Parts: sequence; structure tokens; C-alpha cells
Amino acid sequence: MNSPGPPAAPEASLLTLEEVSKSFHHHGEVIEVLKGINLTIHPGDSVAIMGASGVGKSTLLNIMGSLDPPSRGAVRFCGVNMYEMDEDRLMRLRNREIGFVFQFHHLLPELNALENTLMPALIARHSKQHAIKMAEEVLCKVGLEKRMAHRAGELSGGEQQRVAIARAMMMHPRLILGDEPTGNLDWQTGQEVAGLLLRLNREEGVAMVIATHNQRLAEKMSKQMELIDGQIQ
Repeated sequence: MNSPGPPAAPEASLLTLEEVSKSFHHHGEVIEVLKGINLTIHPGDSVAIMGASGVGKSTLLNIMGSLDPPSRGAVRFCGVNMYEMDEDRLMRLRNREIGFVFQFHHLLPELNALENTLMPALIARHSKQHAIKMAEEVLCKVGLEKRMAHRAGELSGGEQQRVAIARAMMMHPRLILGDEPTGNLDWQTGQEVAGLLLRLNREEGVAMVIATHNQRLAEKMSKQMELIDGQIQ
């Protein structure tokens, strides 16, 4: 009889929050928004964070994305506390490892879809020729191969959000953070954008954490969590 092999090693975490809290001072009062949150995201996870407006979902995503330090606690990306990194290393992490998709697409109106998409590659100092090739490939993945030369104002709301998703995917990040990415879209378009995010998670293997009120999107993700009174339920 063959002896059983050693137990499988636990999958390394991609992002870990350890006792993360965030408070703000307002008119002499301390307002605690997040209270000792512990959360682990693994490669390929898809996580929905639900909760009423104003409970701190955006604050939580900003902390996870290196945009806003916690008041207390640690945020580790691949085991390294991101808020102990120097600014240059943190900027590289933000540019290459984490993609952001917001409720409002934040496209530059004077640029077309291709130019908006390739911006992260230019920031990372890729040649313009290489950046264009990368942008063309990712725009095809999100179904905009025929709309690359159109400026933001010439695109529908759903197409603009697809450009924002393409821009977030440009550097092949390991983590996508979405803050109500379907919240500014009509129902049908929101469903299409939700389907696109889920397909990219499945096919590209990128982990996704999405703050959303879209119940259908949340139900299709591998984990559902709710932020209540500053804590994850």
C-alpha cells in the first residue's frame, strides 16, 4: 500500500488585512469607520463586499489598494506590509499589481479608448509601440476592438466602463478592486459589465474584490461578505 503523501501546503495569500481599523476626526469627534478587520484574499478569488451606503466599503477598498493607510493594523501584499514600503515601491505595486475600477470611469475625455487604456503602460515606461500593442490586446478581450479610436464622449456608458476595465487589466495585475463598477449603469448594461468582470476573473485568474449593491453580481462571486458597523460579517 502506498503511504499518503505530505499534506498540501496552504495556498499563499495574495492580500491580507490584519486587525485593520480606520478612524477620522470630524468636528472634534473620532469616527471609527472600520474596526479590526481581518481578511485574506487568495489568487483567483472573487469577493463581493456588500453593505449600506456610507458604511466604509470605499474606505476599505482604498486601504486594500494602497491609496489610504489604515489608522491601525497591517495590510500585506504577498506577505509584505505595503504601508511600510517606500513611495517608489508602493507606486510600482499600484501600477503593476493592482487594477482599479470605479463607479465613474474617470476616462480622459480628450483621449480615445486606446489612448486611455495604454496610460498605465506608459507610466511603467514601456515604449509607446509596445503599450499600443498591449492596449489593443486587452481592448479586444473586453469586446471593444471596433471602438478603439472613439473618444470617451463617443462611447456609451457601458463601453466607457469597459475601457476602464481594460485600463485596469493593462499591466496584468494580480488583483482588481472595483468600487460599485455597475452602479452608474442601467440594469442590462450593468449585467453585461458584471459578466465581463466574472469572465476576466475566471479566464485571466485575476483576484477581484468588488464593493457592490448588485445582488446578482454578488451571488456569482466565490465569496460574499457584508460590512456592518465597521466589521466584516
